Amino acid sequence: MAARRSTRCRCARSDGQHHDDAQGAAVTSPTVDVHAHILIPEIEALVAGLPGLAEARELDARRNGPAALAVSGPMVGERVPRLTDTAVRLAAMDKQGVDIQLISPSPSHYHYWADENTADKVYRTANEMTAAHCAAAPGRLYGLGLAPLQHPGQAVHALDHALERGLLGVEISSHAPGRELSDPAYEPFWSRAEETGAVVFLHPFGCTLDERLDRWYLSNTVGQPAENAVALSHLIFSGVLDRYPGLKLIAAHGGGYLPTHIGRSDHAWSARTDAGAGCAQPPSSYLKRIHFDSLVHDPRVLSSLIDVAGADRVLLGSDFPFDMGTEDPVGALRAARLSTTDFDAVRGGNAVALLRLARPQRGGTP
Repeated sequence: MAARRSTRCRCARSDGQHHDDAQGAAVTSPTVDVHAHILIPEIEALVAGLPGLAEARELDARRNGPAALAVSGPMVGERVPRLTDTAVRLAAMDKQGVDIQLISPSPSHYHYWADENTADKVYRTANEMTAAHCAAAPGRLYGLGLAPLQHPGQAVHALDHALERGLLGVEISSHAPGRELSDPAYEPFWSRAEETGAVVFLHPFGCTLDERLDRWYLSNTVGQPAENAVALSHLIFSGVLDRYPGLKLIAAHGGGYLPTHIGRSDHAWSARTDAGAGCAQPPSSYLKRIHFDSLVHDPRVLSSLIDVAGADRVLLGSDFPFDMGTEDPVGALRAARLSTTDFDAVRGGNAVALLRLARPQRGGTP
């Protein structure tokens, strides 16, 4: 039986209009940002002092390096109001021209080191606090919860819990300690996500290249795109996307390096039996089964992503409100010089369809 979904209002902004398309003309579809975050202090309070936290933080410090940590701490601190206060968030959205955000917990809340008891508390707190944040602005905020990938069976329960709280799905990282996303232990999770129509937002946290990337913030600028590419490749080459073709998967950061370098994967699939044994079609064909956010920081790369995946598979994303995001997601999209049709689709039309949001009304009429 599918998990129950919330019946709360799914309208867009109360005036039913947004005034920012490729030509500056009035449009009636909402602008939807699918990559925005919430900070949940209650999660950090419940894991404080627990065995495993110090070790996880030491690993994070080694992988990122002291210079990155010295910058990241104050950066997050000054953004706490936008990450926690709904009124401050909405004001920032208005300034950006964003009607709707799909918010997900900061990936720092994953805590994949935690035992089952602690993981249960983490995901329940994340789901409940995210749902409460969204409930303060119905129709403008929709949410995703967390699923503890370190405990595959528990991840299914976490997904159901998120849906029961009115969230639209869950956010996961690119792997868990000792497990890739292709691990058979995750089959029930993928099956449940497909069955319920839940969104799975793939957002890496950290990078497994360790100290090789501990300077110049390479852990993020190189590591995040690499983690996306590795995770998506596991899902493609293992046949997960063959077995669950209806899976609603969104890859953050434009899917990393994979979409724009997919030709190498296609070549391996056709040239080598070991590469081609797990999936039924060339890897590039699966890009049209995945959704990608638009946060690639280069209009040329965004255009390439749209070329290989299709304009209908790309969604507006900002990484709100972190420094590696964009304060002007619509402007970044406009810089790609898309057709009006493609611009409108990426700006919000695709998200409306994927998330099954109610289309806003024009002047009070359908």
